[in-house]
Amino acid sequence: MVLTKKRRIPVARPWLAGLVLSSVLVVFASQAQGLEPEHEIRRLMLATEDAVSGGRWGEAGEYLNRLQAMEGDKPAEYFYYRGRAMLQARHLNEARSALESYVSRVGADGQHYQQSLKLITDIEKENKASARALIEGGASVKEPVAVIEPAGREDTKALRSLYLAKTDREALTIHLNALLDANGWRKDKAVVRLDRPADIEYRVTLDGSVLNIQEIRRGAGDTTVRKTSSLSVYGVNPQPRWDCETVVAACWIYDPRDGSRLFQLAPNQSQVNEVAQTLGQLIRNLQQGGAGS
Repeated sequence: MVLTKKRRIPVARPWLAGLVLSSVLVVFASQAQGLEPEHEIRRLMLATEDAVSGGRWGEAGEYLNRLQAMEGDKPAEYFYYRGRAMLQARHLNEARSALESYVSRVGADGQHYQQSLKLITDIEKENKASARALIEGGASVKEPVAVIEPAGREDTKALRSLYLAKTDREALTIHLNALLDANGWRKDKAVVRLDRPADIEYRVTLDGSVLNIQEIRRGAGDTTVRKTSSLSVYGVNPQPRWDCETVVAACWIYDPRDGSRLFQLAPNQSQVNEVAQTLGQLIRNLQQGGAGS
């Protein structure tokens, strides 16, 4: 008789299958959870640096967008690389805002300090050239920013009634100052106390065909710095440009003479729109001369 060796058939063990399944789920769960925010920010920063070094601007923009959406403090270099990417995309004002944020954070010891200053100067020159070309009727402004049309006659009539003003010019000046007062820039965006003035605010007065603009900056220890500049309206474009930058939570209205920053305001686009509209109407009124009726 020939003896044959029986083949053992594995017996399913429910506990073993459960252990394997649990291990797989743990792996998937850990992958889904990903890195902690501080490590993920660092990973994306390294990826951004590599993309910028390689001139892969689309890839760099993708990483920067993901960084912007993340909570938590970002390193100062984030603003430098954002500025580089915005400049590459020809968003000059956003590029300048980001680069200035980098400089203010790192000071003269920053790795990209000198390069950032150079880029800011280049942007300033390009903005001035664009504004000059626009005034001369040559070329349009390259930066895609909002352009405000002047308010209509009916609006100025309503303002005269509202402020009991004798002329359109007086009504527009009062209204402009009211808007500037309500939209001053504040460092602390979380709590706005009506009994505390903004950190940066402005006051506009008229002297013939000249706008006198007083800037008031408040610092630590209730220190106050006041600076006054003048803007002659003749030969300037009466349609002020403006834009907003989410990274630094601020909006700017630009000087119609050279494209530099004229007003730094709270990040409220509809309100900044109205400030620019009112300023443009006031400039147009002054350009027409007369008593401003």
